[in-house]
Amino acid sequence: MRTRKKALSLLAVLFTAFGLPIAVAAQTIPNGAAIGAEVRKIMTHTRARDMAVAVLDHGQVGYLHAYGIRNAKGDPLTTDTVMYGASLTKTVFAYTVMQLVDQGKLNLDTPIKHDLDKALPSYGRDPVFPDKYGPYEDLAEDSRWEKLTPRMCLTHSTGFSNFWFIEPDQKLHLHFELGTRYSYSGEGFILMQFVIEHGRKMQGLGRDVGDLTKANFDRLGMTRTSLAWREDFIANLADGWNDQGQPQEHDQRSKVRAAGSMDTTISDLPKFVAALVRGDGLSAASR
Repeated sequence: MRTRKKALSLLAVLFTAFGLPIAVAAQTIPNGAAIGAEVRKIMTHTRARDMAVAVLDHGQVGYLHAYGIRNAKGDPLTTDTVMYGASLTKTVFAYTVMQLVDQGKLNLDTPIKHDLDKALPSYGRDPVFPDKYGPYEDLAEDSRWEKLTPRMCLTHSTGFSNFWFIEPDQKLHLHFELGTRYSYSGEGFILMQFVIEHGRKMQGLGRDVGDLTKANFDRLGMTRTSLAWREDFIANLADGWNDQGQPQEHDQRSKVRAAGSMDTTISDLPKFVAALVRGDGLSAASR
């Protein structure tokens, strides 16, 4: 949805002893009662109706629990309830991009113009989902786009706003010199998705991001996680709640969006987080 509402439905993964300072890594995780008490404080403070929590300790799930209700009917949230992963999608996508880097299909610092068969502004809208990607034709008069790199896309330093459709004129703009500063941008991730899906096939690109991420989910045993909507999610699905406490039905997203279309569960997500922190599936240089 283009209008963002505060969805008071929370999914969290906490982890210890992986790449953290020794003083932190040496701590033992709190017991379930202590974690539960803290969760309830957070839910009261934020007015969240539901929250799912996993705690990873040395790569293993030390605590896993779901709290509250998942919809207006009062159905309980469970550890297998599908929840909207929002911008956690970006981390999953970045992991997938780094795998393509390891495979030699992308270079983090090579401008994306070298990954495409034609100039970025010359690509038209997606024929099935016109708003799936940015309106790259808006960059026709700004040659700075030619300097855009995968690293800039993944580190929020492209110069794009968060999304083109929140601009006053609803056009895509570069707001600062590329790579010189940080400004949170889902648009950069969408551009990286575009490059992967429309890039040169002889280079090993032109691949569906949904399929690439699914391969990782399958490998990690994440059976209830997807960047594309699945009908089997309906049976145990969490809706959101706005800041007035009104239910917001789960958006059954019809297209994969690298910036935030993932659905997942608190049982699945720790499997990815543990693999990410261990560096599973990545070269030493990409970890």
